[in-house]
Amino acid sequence: MPVKDVAKRMGLDWHTVKELEKEYMREQLRRAGPPKPGVIGIDEISVKKRHTYRIVVSDIEKRRAIWFGGVDRSEASMDQFYAFLGPEKAKQIRLAVMDMWKPFRNSTEAKAPQAAILFDKFHVLRHLGEALDKVRKAEYARMTGSKRKFIKGQKYVLLSHKENLTAEGRQSLKLLLQANKRLHTAYLLKESFGQLWDYNTEGWARRFFENWKEQLKWQRLKPFEKFAAMIERHWDGIAAYCEPNNKVALGFVEGLNNKIRVFQRRAYGLRDEEYLRLKILTCSLPEL
Repeated sequence: MPVKDVAKRMGLDWHTVKELEKEYMREQLRRAGPPKPGVIGIDEISVKKRHTYRIVVSDIEKRRAIWFGGVDRSEASMDQFYAFLGPEKAKQIRLAVMDMWKPFRNSTEAKAPQAAILFDKFHVLRHLGEALDKVRKAEYARMTGSKRKFIKGQKYVLLSHKENLTAEGRQSLKLLLQANKRLHTAYLLKESFGQLWDYNTEGWARRFFENWKEQLKWQRLKPFEKFAAMIERHWDGIAAYCEPNNKVALGFVEGLNNKIRVFQRRAYGLRDEEYLRLKILTCSLPEL
């Protein structure tokens, strides 16, 4: 329930309720104790307009956020996390999951050089989704007349998992793929790429990727070719998932991001960053 509604129901001042909740959340953090992560997830969130970012670091094994800070998403801001953690605890990190943002990788390699770098599957697939949408837009621009109607407004249908679509959405997808061969090919390539994370050895994963790239030949799918080149440049951080010790559950960071977006939609912390910080750091902790 938003602070305003609690204040109204309890007959208290809005600021009083907010300060009481801050006090409660600080006690939650105190009882949780200082973090000692072995596997961390690193991501950034936008806190204001005009690309103002903060970094959120999670303990993936304990499924809790452990740090919110920095002034942007630079290497210097990422270094602040390792300063907070301290060199001894930084040495205990064995795996760091992140997107392909170079400053995060540079900071981690400098401050926790023993940690393996793993690029987050969800961020990688988001890039693939963006490539598919670029193909959709290009095909819409290329088409004329009645054929356009199958493509217009179908971004959600094309990018969603098929099992999440309604019966109407599945029918729209079927008509779209029947009407446009290039989009059909791009869609099948997008759907199959997720198999990359199923392999237990880098050799088999590499063989799959090479076969996937081979299917791009003669298809005139420039966005997919650029995506494949990006995967090539970041291969080590993607193939790291093949190591049995690195097969951690990657959904927690994405779930945390969804929670943060809910906080922000409810206008939590937009004028009080400390309040937002506490909400994020305690959202996975047990109640007192």
